[in-house]
Amino acid sequence: MPSDRIVIIGAGPTGLGAAWRLHELGHDQWTVYEAAGGAGGLASSIVDERGFTWDLGGHVLFSHYKYFDRLMDLALGDEWLTHEREAWVWMRERWLPYPLQNNIWRLPKDELSACLDGLVEIHGRAAGAPKPRSFREWLLAGFGAGLCDTFMFPYNRKVWAYDPDTMDVGWMGERVATVDLKRVLRNIVHERDDVGWGPNSTFRFPKYGGTGRIWQSVAARLPQDRLRFGHAVQSVDPATKVVTFTNGTTAPYDRLISTMPLDRLLLGLHGRPDLAARAPEFVHSSSHIVGVGLNGQPPASLTTKCWMYFPEDRVPFYRATVFSNYSPHNVPDASRQWSLMAEVSESPVKAVDATRIVDEVVQGFVDCGFIAAADVASVWHRRLEHGYPTPWLGRDDVLHPIDAALRGLDIYSRGRFGAWKYEVSNQDHSLMQGVEVVDLLLRGTAERTYHGDMSDR
Repeated sequence: MPSDRIVIIGAGPTGLGAAWRLHELGHDQWTVYEAAGGAGGLASSIVDERGFTWDLGGHVLFSHYKYFDRLMDLALGDEWLTHEREAWVWMRERWLPYPLQNNIWRLPKDELSACLDGLVEIHGRAAGAPKPRSFREWLLAGFGAGLCDTFMFPYNRKVWAYDPDTMDVGWMGERVATVDLKRVLRNIVHERDDVGWGPNSTFRFPKYGGTGRIWQSVAARLPQDRLRFGHAVQSVDPATKVVTFTNGTTAPYDRLISTMPLDRLLLGLHGRPDLAARAPEFVHSSSHIVGVGLNGQPPASLTTKCWMYFPEDRVPFYRATVFSNYSPHNVPDASRQWSLMAEVSESPVKAVDATRIVDEVVQGFVDCGFIAAADVASVWHRRLEHGYPTPWLGRDDVLHPIDAALRGLDIYSRGRFGAWKYEVSNQDHSLMQGVEVVDLLLRGTAERTYHGDMSDR
């Protein structure tokens, strides 16, 4: 193993995590190949023509791992800003603190009554009810019909771009806050906002350069002669152990760590039609990221908010971020400018007209009363084909045998779309997947994050 050539496909958090660990352990036979012109992958940032900075989605940094925290401290030193999370839901022409299920007292009375009826109904059910077979059934069992009809169903259809009855269970974990009925009732009685739930109640963000600055810094601390940008994978031959790139170059390997989307990896495998045939089974949504740079200052209702959820169909985006609140340097001049960033999901069952989506997002902000059209100073749009890996029904029955087959070929597919596991696809999870696959290869230790163990270490 000390002389094994390890090729890493992708310079996002997972690929850089693998490279960092190899360098840290003194293994010098590795190279990273990245299709783009720089590091970051889906955690990159863009500066538009007017000088506004944008992330490829609403990224915030929080961690389950001491290893990740230490690397982040090294990457940016004191160039971090720390924020208290303010997450809200905008619906029925009013603000409701997130998670909504803890704050239903703010709903219109008829919807509040329906939500309470549903909560009481599920609270009174006998133990031993049938195990939910889909995400939809899980939501109904956990929140009741009233909350599901009011928020859970419309929001989840909007964010995932698929109906919850087509999605599996078991991936949620800390992603979805469950209901404490006594807590909900106390909040109603006292008309008290309850905003403390979640693993990211505090988070940090780079002072300069957006989220992408983190990964540029990590990449800059690695041996530069082992980072090859502008190399998009054309094919992988597992028999000869050679990666071929679209620019005509090739890379031999002994072990391959791939962070490219798993469906595309399977389609590019030479001599394995059995694996390529499974690529169409993978389900994902695409993301439209729309940034709106604005003149002036945000309205009082947005001055401290971080991100907001929008379950209603009349608003095109499911989530929006007051991106200038993350760092004043995300806009050219914080004394007279601010910014909003919206996310819109797309799938084969939820079409999006890319030629109109920017105008629709701007109009959505206007209709919500957040901005005036005359204040728009800049708009920016990026469509990500692979936005979110969908935990579709039967996902694990597909993933497990494919992972076993690839490992038998000395290929390890890891990362947000390499693993295709939404529940371990945050930046900290992704980096640790790269670190842990290297530990598996060099030290024989188990991969914990890939298998769902996120205990601190």
